[in-house]
Amino acid sequence: MTGSVIRTSGLTRRFGDFVAVREISLDVPRSAIFGLLGPNGSGKSTLIRMLCGVLRPSEGTGSVLGVDVSANPEAIKQSIGYMSQKFSLYGDLTVKENLRFYGRIYGLDPTRQTQRERAVIALTGLEPYADRLASQLSGGWKQRLALACAIIHEPEVIFLDEPTAGIDPVARRDLWDLLFELSHAGVTMFVTTHYMDEAERCTHVAYIYQSRLIAVGKPHELKAMPEVSPPGTRRFEVACTDPPGALAAAKKLDGVRDATLFGTTLHVLVDDDLTGEDLLARIAPGDAGAACRDVGPTLEDVFVLLSRRAMRGGVR
Repeated sequence: MTGSVIRTSGLTRRFGDFVAVREISLDVPRSAIFGLLGPNGSGKSTLIRMLCGVLRPSEGTGSVLGVDVSANPEAIKQSIGYMSQKFSLYGDLTVKENLRFYGRIYGLDPTRQTQRERAVIALTGLEPYADRLASQLSGGWKQRLALACAIIHEPEVIFLDEPTAGIDPVARRDLWDLLFELSHAGVTMFVTTHYMDEAERCTHVAYIYQSRLIAVGKPHELKAMPEVSPPGTRRFEVACTDPPGALAAAKKLDGVRDATLFGTTLHVLVDDDLTGEDLLARIAPGDAGAACRDVGPTLEDVFVLLSRRAMRGGVR
């Protein structure tokens, strides 16, 4: 089955005079891993709460699996999975007991419950910890348990609100492997994240800033936006012994459109008549180990640029 499973048009949520989410329009296709990014307080969690049927929209429309979020929120709650940023299961229950509890909430009969427990334990690799209290699991295994509970009833759509926050890089990668497996099986995932490497793994990405949606598309489409790499420019990655000093020099240099630190290197957007050799000579003079190479934009480049443009434009 193909087609869109999440649709919104002008979706808005107000709290008194404060607008938490303003006129959001989205179309999320089946089996997508849809990443929603944005600063803290931009409206990501509020949007998810509306799509999950927990918050009623103030204006606009939204549907999940064809069910209207305003007219029938209880039906949505039964047909989706939800995984929160913070571990919210029962620490004084074992892994199996948590799964059994959530299966009963979703109305699974005993035979189906047993089948699904076995399936999600196998999928998430929780077999060695099946009889361990949830409170005794590490952060990464707690998130695996949370995911197992979210999919115990085989939902077609899963909402994950910063699912990898606070867990180590290996656990993050393992959790994403599970998400890819679910996506391949036809499950649609709506994921909020602050990690740019995770955004790069999504099939579709949206960026929300001060309650407004300012970009949405596939990662390669966003990177190809003309405002990200304007005609007549090129982007360099610069490695040198003093990146902060080079950054300060680059920001003062004529012909430099933008400069940002990326770990121990710089990404510098320049007018295309400025060569790499000229750039190095002016921002890292005397640095024999300095190097410069052409690179394409990253999603972080995209979102930094869009955020700055939105700030200059006075997003309200």
